[in-house]
Amino acid sequence: MFSLRDIPFSYRGSWFGLSPVVAEQTYADDVHLVSHQTRMHPALCLTPLAGGTRVDTEVTATPARLSWAYGTHRIDASYESADTVRLRGFGLGLRIATAAPALTPFAGSYLYRDPVDGAHVFTSYETGRRYRITVLTGTLTDRAGIQALGATDRHLTLPDNQPWEIAIEEYRTARAPYTPTGTFDTVTAAADSAFTTYLDAIAPWRSDRTPGAELAAYVLWSATVDPAGFVGRPAVLMSKHWMDKVWSWDHCFNAIALAAGEPELAFDQFLLPFDHQDPSGALPDSITHSEVLHNFVKPPIHGWALQQLRARLPHSLDKQQLTDIYERLTRWTQFWLTHRRAPGHPLPHYHHGNDSGWDNATTFDTARVIETADLAGFLAQQLDCLAGLATELGHLDAARRWTATAEEIRTAMLQLWDGSRFLARDAETGETSASSSLLDLMPITVGADLPSQVSDVLAGRIAAHLTAHGPATEPTNSAHYISDGYWRGPIWAPSTVLIEDGLRRAGHPHLADEISQRFRALCEKSGFAENFDAETGTGLRDRAYTWTASSYLILAADYEQRHSNG
Repeated sequence: MFSLRDIPFSYRGSWFGLSPVVAEQTYADDVHLVSHQTRMHPALCLTPLAGGTRVDTEVTATPARLSWAYGTHRIDASYESADTVRLRGFGLGLRIATAAPALTPFAGSYLYRDPVDGAHVFTSYETGRRYRITVLTGTLTDRAGIQALGATDRHLTLPDNQPWEIAIEEYRTARAPYTPTGTFDTVTAAADSAFTTYLDAIAPWRSDRTPGAELAAYVLWSATVDPAGFVGRPAVLMSKHWMDKVWSWDHCFNAIALAAGEPELAFDQFLLPFDHQDPSGALPDSITHSEVLHNFVKPPIHGWALQQLRARLPHSLDKQQLTDIYERLTRWTQFWLTHRRAPGHPLPHYHHGNDSGWDNATTFDTARVIETADLAGFLAQQLDCLAGLATELGHLDAARRWTATAEEIRTAMLQLWDGSRFLARDAETGETSASSSLLDLMPITVGADLPSQVSDVLAGRIAAHLTAHGPATEPTNSAHYISDGYWRGPIWAPSTVLIEDGLRRAGHPHLADEISQRFRALCEKSGFAENFDAETGTGLRDRAYTWTASSYLILAADYEQRHSNG
């Protein structure tokens, strides 16, 4: 079971969920049908009734069923398919009302009864979709606002004095009259089976040592949507709360977590941003159903991620797949080498903290347009990855060039090392600055290619960032530390996974083990939030974040593998 305030009730492929979260960090009294086509919009409000008035119910959820309970009376909901949810009531009524603003020429919903099949349909301006309610058993006791215009009440009411069952469908323009595929119980059983099959595929290794695996898998499964709009492949959104996008580094962690059990879905996750690569080679900042943003980029961790992905895939990529990703990764790498290196500068630069993924990290307090060691380290690994791909494809001259460029970047990166830390350098003035951000320690991801005296110091500094729950992005004793300060203190999943992996490859397995254990325990205690209070472990911001769930699965799978190997 899980809390609906933390994780929406949804289904693989669906663009909507059932949740009381109706806007960023905004919780309604009642569960809503919340759609994520054209961004997050609460389309319908679902209010339980007893004696004709709203009652407070106990709401519980499992991957296959959502229930409202009021004494011995209840309402249950189960997904029949990605666009259809079934609901039934015993002793509780249900009011289904518009949740959008009052209808104007440019907002709100309109309610009508379809003369073709007799069903009632809410059509929503905000989502651009229709919501058809078909009564399967029982009768409506009240209807309001049929064909009404302007600001008025629009709702349908189901009875509390007789059993009832309905289907709610989300669709675009028209479809055949609804026909049930089975009873409510068979629908629930099918949903349970679908999730269990997925769980067994991506976490077959789970045990009582990794108790968060099932819920982590549900977070990913329920946040997956079918291709639609600008999303041209099956996609794992970061959340079916308000962070309902694919950002161009978040997707890497989802791809890695899915690789062993869902290889096709994993490869789709990796390629999603590359489908919107622009002529310069840049990846978009983010993608969602109705929007692709190019105002920023994200760090080039894709070479590292591809190597992680391929290590977990149950089969090799074929030559066409290798050729395709080689070409795309080449263009992405050339973007950094061509468009993000000032004349005469060997190192690339960020334009803003958002480019790094660490939006407001203290590294960017002195200047925003800076050359940093984390960027250099990621790019060097990507160049190494390209060299390996080129070798596999028989492009030996290109492989030598990629290897040489990687070495040039690593050499230049070490010029930012002052003997105790990596500095950031203003890309225009050349002035250097130091910060206490964990971002400055991310070159540990270079692993064994770092001089041991550098990696040893980095490991010691990383240990100083470690709280009981994991590595804080800003030390808790820093003057800049903010408990809910985004990248100025909280613990984040991607930095944890990257550091844990880098420490292992740099020869610091015991510290890596400790970081893995603390972060896994944090997720098992506090769930899969966007980030966590470094001191208390409390989940912060969006509470159903897929890269956090994926990071848990990555670390847990690796831990179980080490345990089985003794």
